[in-house]
Amino acid sequence: MRVAVSGATGFIGRHVVAELRRRQVDVVAFSRQAGAATPASPVLEGVELVGLDLTRSSEGAFALLGRPDALIHLAWGGLPNYRSLHHFEQELPSQYRFLGQMVRDGLKSLVVTGTCFEYGMQSGALDEAMPARPNNPYGFAKDTLRQQLEYLRATHPFALAWARLFYMHGEGQAPNSLLPQLERAVARGDAVFNMSGGEQLRDYLPVTEIARHLATLAVHRVDAGVLNLCSGRPVSVRKFVESLLAERGWNIALNLGHYPYPDYEPLAFWGTRNRLDGLLRQAEAGA
Repeated sequence: MRVAVSGATGFIGRHVVAELRRRQVDVVAFSRQAGAATPASPVLEGVELVGLDLTRSSEGAFALLGRPDALIHLAWGGLPNYRSLHHFEQELPSQYRFLGQMVRDGLKSLVVTGTCFEYGMQSGALDEAMPARPNNPYGFAKDTLRQQLEYLRATHPFALAWARLFYMHGEGQAPNSLLPQLERAVARGDAVFNMSGGEQLRDYLPVTEIARHLATLAVHRVDAGVLNLCSGRPVSVRKFVESLLAERGWNIALNLGHYPYPDYEPLAFWGTRNRLDGLLRQAEAGA
């Protein structure tokens, strides 16, 4: 089986490629920085790398990638600025043009990473049956892309798994994320770590587990529609940080309340994963 991965040199992409290689899948990884990233990305050694800028012409991309059986689409520009108009003014049309061309040229299975921000300011346990109510340009653009792909399926049938991501952590995370900032503060020997009040409830999942689930969806060509890729467990940010400190034996005081809570997300939300678990069981049973 041949699986293509966009954004293969990014945070999630490197772990997805490693997981696919572990399963002995034929992987073709592509990124606009593919050539430059190769020396610094040992996990991509032995993987076919293609330099492909999806913001430009999509003609011939399916053939260039060796006519893959499935595509895991992770690429998305303009992050982490969720409020930038770039997401729907530039990113959205480029994304749909590329994916639409891939489908029209013969792609039969597509796994795309969505976002929990598609739910907007809805609080509590977020279920896939809930209507999407995005309240920032990033969530709006992602949800619009999902709807465009659903319309495309009516005329060009293909398997679609739209995996809404919640909060991830692990090796290769963006430097401005919570965990890397905490690691740098400890390494500097800081006495305190500035953070929010920490009472907000979030849904955390290691990036390695996310990679495993994305690989399963692609390898089994699961036609799932929307599904939450989450732990299903609400954890306060404070408890998450305190657990990391205890686990790693770090000694640093938390300066709670230094930063205000973000105004683009509710104080308490997490995903339900009944649908994800059911789909994974079906995929494993059919293996």
